[in-house]
Amino acid sequence: MVFAHGSGSGRGSPRNRAVAAVVGHVGLAALLIDLLTADEATEDAETGRWRFDVGLLGERVVAAIDWLDADATLGRLAVGCFGASTGAAAALIAAAERTERVAAVLSRGGRPDLAGESLARVRAPTLLIVGGDDTQVIELNRAAASRMPDEPRLEIVPGAGHLFEEPGALERVQALARDWFREHLAGGEAGR
Repeated sequence: MVFAHGSGSGRGSPRNRAVAAVVGHVGLAALLIDLLTADEATEDAETGRWRFDVGLLGERVVAAIDWLDADATLGRLAVGCFGASTGAAAALIAAAERTERVAAVLSRGGRPDLAGESLARVRAPTLLIVGGDDTQVIELNRAAASRMPDEPRLEIVPGAGHLFEEPGALERVQALARDWFREHLAGGEAGR
């Protein structure tokens, strides 16, 4: 599973590391990467220049999938993409570009709407998780879902905000991710 982080986040994100740990307990591997270089991350923190460049972020998720593909062992396994915030758009762009490789997508508090025209090309089963108190993002997810050919599942976590920091909210995301990826990836080989 490839993790695509949102703006201001990276492979050290405690929330994404917590999700990666839970899916690891059911035998799935997680690849947490930084989508921005150190210089880009510094510049983005000061200017916000890179955080919404989902085309660039999507290219980098595609590059990670291709890197996995080049490995004799990992290249045989089905790939899942987990996107948070703007990283959700990057994950969906990658799923649209690598339809034969990406077997499932999950968005946590994501902005799938930013994937634009790529939404119409996503073939992988997709789960959109949004906090119940994140009303604007709920509407953005609903609008994005209506543009996808296979309607994704929308899961709203009651009482949760955008970052799922409320008691029990992240645990709910962990359980949903574990079950989603176990269903769509466990024991699966690449569908090429």
